[in-house]
Amino acid sequence: MRTVSATEAKRRLPALLEAAQREPVMIRRHNRDVIVSLEDYESIRRNHIAEFQKLCDRIGAEAVRRGMTEEILADILKD
Repeated sequence: MRTVSATEAKRRLPALLEAAQREPVMIRRHNRDVIVSLEDYESIRRNHIAEFQKLCDRIGAEAVRRGMTEEILADILKD
């Protein structure tokens, strides 16, 4: 993956856009990633969603194991 500074990206935006069509490009500012390719973003997003779902499943299973029911949950959540 090609990495460029934000300053370089400003100076060479047309060339950078062209390069981004061929390979992922990361733009960094103050040693922090500020832009990633759409492909990388989507991959990160999918992984985060999958991990969050696994966490929710574990929490749900533990709640059921401890006696949580739909009725108890509805009672907890009502105003």
